[in-house]
Amino acid sequence: MAPHFADDPPPRLLMWLRVREYAVPPSMIETATARRAAGDWAGACAAARVDVDLDLRAVRRRHGTELLARLRADLRRLAPDLLRWHAPRIAPDGRLRPGLTIPLARYDTADGTPLRLVVRTPPTWADAGQRMSLGLWEGPASVSRRHPHPHPDRRHRLDLHRHLWDAGRSGELARRCGTPVDGPSADPQWAVSRWAAEAESLLRAEGLPRGAFTVRLGGRRHAVYELVAPDDSHAPTLRPVPDSLRPREIAALPVLPEAAARVLPDLELLRAGLIGHDRLHPLVASALSGEPGGARPVAASGDPHRVECRGEVHRIAMRDGVLTAVDHDPAQLHREHLLVALGGPGLPCLRAIDAVHRDPEALPAVRERIRHGDFTGALDVVEGLIGPAAILRAGPLLEELESAAARRVEHGLFRSGLAGILLSEPARTGPRRERLNRRTPPSVRARLSRRSRPRTGQFA
Repeated sequence: MAPHFADDPPPRLLMWLRVREYAVPPSMIETATARRAAGDWAGACAAARVDVDLDLRAVRRRHGTELLARLRADLRRLAPDLLRWHAPRIAPDGRLRPGLTIPLARYDTADGTPLRLVVRTPPTWADAGQRMSLGLWEGPASVSRRHPHPHPDRRHRLDLHRHLWDAGRSGELARRCGTPVDGPSADPQWAVSRWAAEAESLLRAEGLPRGAFTVRLGGRRHAVYELVAPDDSHAPTLRPVPDSLRPREIAALPVLPEAAARVLPDLELLRAGLIGHDRLHPLVASALSGEPGGARPVAASGDPHRVECRGEVHRIAMRDGVLTAVDHDPAQLHREHLLVALGGPGLPCLRAIDAVHRDPEALPAVRERIRHGDFTGALDVVEGLIGPAAILRAGPLLEELESAAARRVEHGLFRSGLAGILLSEPARTGPRRERLNRRTPPSVRARLSRRSRPRTGQFA
């Protein structure tokens, strides 16, 4: 039974509900699945807005054909739309957590070089389009200076949770997704019942049969546990570690990945009654329900707009790709447009069309799609409102689309390594003001500290 919320659902669940609605649209899932089924893993990545930064020839040259074969096998099993579905996100909009390098798979090389298949998210300033990139991490020597955090993240890692991106192992999701805990003092987002088993996998991957590990609880809060068992025939259990460890000792301990520490958001949404299986990713729905997942339904187009105009109800619908007042003849509409151009009042039908162009009721849906990188879906909504041949008028809708286009240029600069060239540089009228920071030399710091600054109170 779904729990009853006395007030509105928690903000965390509302965020995940928006993510499930807009972040991975049905068209992306359908296209990526079709290309993956055809053996085109690169095409599947393109459909899921994942840029491929892999040079397979260089991998074969440096590491041999055997490792290349393992890498190719993982790429064929990769479901990039499923990876995007489970990618870490941040409140309040549910966008991808920026600046992450998430390991997906680990490979042992002959020379001992650490090799990881990783997916990276761009920094906040370049996250337009919510694109990710797929690449290899080959140790500190291969670090790219373009990315703020190029090393594989210890907390956000999926190499121990292949069911979150590997289409062939997605059926493991129901067993490893955790169970929400009831009770007034229990937090349903933590999968405490799975921590012992997941910690055993974590420590085994680190080459440790038993030992201590940490669980990050948000902010600077964390908990330290020790995995213990009488012998190998008994299931391991957790034991809290006393607060006697120093911060450096705690930082050196293995960290339980977020995917293991928290309950699957889809499970929370289902349990709260906020979503149905038909709105989930097909692989997720199949794993949680035990039945083959079908395609997600697509909302049907609505009826023509209806407006009360001069005592009658008139229709506003598409004609020749443009939103038009269909119950007025063209000659009357031409006269009314001239009257509006001269400053006169327009017909209610024309005022309604102008409002749809400038600030439509569907603008929140357009904004959400743009925030999650679904520009095609956002344009489909706009075209459904005003038609593909319409010219946008000044207003919030046009501003939103122009801002999205400018931010996509910033992402292109980040991808090309031209992040230092800002679009606003040519518009500067004076020299750039030097700023103090912890790297400022003492001589420069003294000079800047002596610089006079105007007091705004003197000019009031």
